[in-house]
Amino acid sequence: MRRQIRKVAVLGSGVMGSGIAAHFANAGIPSLVLDIVPRELMAKEEAAGLTLASPRVRNRIATDSVAALRKTRPSPIYSTDMLSLIEVGNFEDDVERLKEADWVIEVVKEDMKIKQIVLQNVAPHIGPEAIFSSNTSGLSLAEMSSILPDDLKPRFLGTHFFNPPRYMKLFEVIPTGDTDPAVLDFVCEFARDRLGKGIVLAKDTPNFIANRVGVHAMMATIRLMDELDLTIEEIDAMTGPAIGRPKTATFKLADLVGLDTFLHVADNIYPLIPDDEARDTFKVPDVVRKMVEKGLLGRKSGAGFYKMEKTAEGKKFFTLDLDKLEYREKAKAKLPEIAAAKSIEDLNTRLKTLAFGKGKAGQAIWKLLSASFSYSAMRLGEICDQAAEIDLAVCWGFNWDLGPFQVWDVLGFRKVTERLREEGQPLPAWVDALYESGAETIYRTKDGVVQTPTAAPGVFADVPTDERVFDFDILRATGREVKRNPGASLLDLGDGVLGLEFHSKMNAIGQDTLNMVMTACTEAEKNWQALVVTNLSENFSVGANLMMLMMEAMEGNWEDINMIVRAFQTATSRLEHCGVPVVTAPAGLALGGGCEMTLGANAVRAAAETYIGLVEFGAGVIPAGGGCLRLYQRNVAVLLDKRDLQPAFRKTFETIGTAKVATSAAEAVELGFLRAGDSWSLNRDHLAADAKDLALALATSHYVSPVEDQAIPVMGTAGIALAESVLFNMEQGGYVSAHDRKIGMELARILSGGVVPPGTTVTEKDMLELERESFMRLLGERKTLERIESLLKTGKPLRN
Repeated sequence: MRRQIRKVAVLGSGVMGSGIAAHFANAGIPSLVLDIVPRELMAKEEAAGLTLASPRVRNRIATDSVAALRKTRPSPIYSTDMLSLIEVGNFEDDVERLKEADWVIEVVKEDMKIKQIVLQNVAPHIGPEAIFSSNTSGLSLAEMSSILPDDLKPRFLGTHFFNPPRYMKLFEVIPTGDTDPAVLDFVCEFARDRLGKGIVLAKDTPNFIANRVGVHAMMATIRLMDELDLTIEEIDAMTGPAIGRPKTATFKLADLVGLDTFLHVADNIYPLIPDDEARDTFKVPDVVRKMVEKGLLGRKSGAGFYKMEKTAEGKKFFTLDLDKLEYREKAKAKLPEIAAAKSIEDLNTRLKTLAFGKGKAGQAIWKLLSASFSYSAMRLGEICDQAAEIDLAVCWGFNWDLGPFQVWDVLGFRKVTERLREEGQPLPAWVDALYESGAETIYRTKDGVVQTPTAAPGVFADVPTDERVFDFDILRATGREVKRNPGASLLDLGDGVLGLEFHSKMNAIGQDTLNMVMTACTEAEKNWQALVVTNLSENFSVGANLMMLMMEAMEGNWEDINMIVRAFQTATSRLEHCGVPVVTAPAGLALGGGCEMTLGANAVRAAAETYIGLVEFGAGVIPAGGGCLRLYQRNVAVLLDKRDLQPAFRKTFETIGTAKVATSAAEAVELGFLRAGDSWSLNRDHLAADAKDLALALATSHYVSPVEDQAIPVMGTAGIALAESVLFNMEQGGYVSAHDRKIGMELARILSGGVVPPGTTVTEKDMLELERESFMRLLGERKTLERIESLLKTGKPLRN
């Protein structure tokens, strides 16, 4: 019988435990969250006449933790409605309810004694088929397993979620010697397919893979400060986006994680790795201990390596002077090499330029990278089986663009190895064997399969693949690109499904993209069963090419702009009324025109992490690619009483007028950007395959596209009057500017169907014409052009 996870239990309701429960709720799976029983009443509980025996008091810790999810930012939950899937309880009253769970996850304090006590206490109450796992970030699973009953040991393993569980892809799975392989395979498959995780199998060693390698890199970088006399700002400038790592870099990351947590991880590992050649690197500098003693823990305490203060002039940022343990004004890092490298868009080229540079930054970056190369190479075989697992772990766990072995290959395997040898850095036998074999890279492709080395000299292992992951470059290389222009391509996705891929910068939609949309629909109708609009970029589309529109407006090319807007409207309408089913598969940002492309499809399979919205108002215009029309249609469609159009008018007006952006696919349904019947994928890597499956299902069920130019009921002059009253009051109250009011009235005229009597019906063409006319008028406004220019320069809207 195939296993199913219908309910989970989470033991421990702290930040991690409640976050794990929230992510299971994101996947639609209910959970029971248990924590300890409080030993004392709070003042408000006493005032309410409660006692220590009251259930509200006994469940307080878990209740408060789950309630905090509602206010946590970034949100751990796709929609607050999903919090109803989480139940709470306590270890004393509800332990017997663990039998209800198909998977029990322990997430208590990272202390072996405490964990073993909890494991022993709950073991008798776990169901006979249930999976049991610990979310430890680095403690021994074998030691935990040793105190479990023999019949539970095969169902026990380590499952290390990274924090926050919703956003971090890495999921380290650590089997013990007793773990049933079938249980291991099921957990890996479930976490990948249902929870959207990237799976890495780790050995049961201290801190597993990502924390072992990542914390070493962080500690080595901190030690580099003294060696090369570098400042906190300089270290962060060198260890962030410049080398393909997040903006949090080193010290901002430490502040984010918490200095106390950082100290605990480092102290935990040091005594457990007596034979590690870099063991002393994990010795925590005295200054970090002093910071923790003084309560300088990072963001959680309001001050760490950095702190921010609000002043009358705005926010001011300060940096800790590590010698005096006093704050000074934050200084800009003066590193010419880093400044010059910002103009190099290609990461590989940038890495080569920086790592082999002769200046201060070049020396530092080489030292921190080379330490990571040596340490990662030496750990192969100890913490995991093959090199790719280390790269995947740090990329998914720390959001690095490239792992240490990938960077080694970028810089040149032979060149780097020779320099490491010259410097006397430790290297294992497998590196020596690979070098002596004449290999040019660590990664290799054999018979079409990507492989990386194992710790056994000369022995490679296949990098695990996922049959549901599309690689569009491979499709192109194998002759499955049907058509191409600079903005988009058509690809054969197999089984009679045509794919439309955007590939301009940021997937901004220009004339090339619009032309390919029209071509895609015609091609699909002639030769294919269905069409999927998707891409593998970080963002589906940031919308129309604002720079192009601004330049055309400044040059007075109004007829050209008119043609562009008409072409955009025609393209989205063509998608909606195509003769075969059209499925869009947005992920990441789908803003403005990207949202309108999504709205035009017959069905949507979105990535769960889709940030979608009609944001044109911030640029001083209104959606003119059918966005106003289709969002209003959707809001009308869900009305129970079609005679009262005001709720649909208000919701559409507010959503567009405030430039609301859904922060998940679930929230996109609430805002109307997705239909109630649309679906989403938690695993972003599976999105194209999932969208293809949906498209085929529509095709085989003989889906018929909507009838063109349907009648749309509108409020007419009543809607215009309503908006005029609201906007007048808002301007008088100082909530909106005169230009905001002008844009709002243009939007109101569109949603009202123009100056027509209340109760009138208009056609889709009528509303599209109103969209186009309003867009053209607003684009001719000086203040709109100022807003667009500000967005392009700063990325922030200007409210003028």
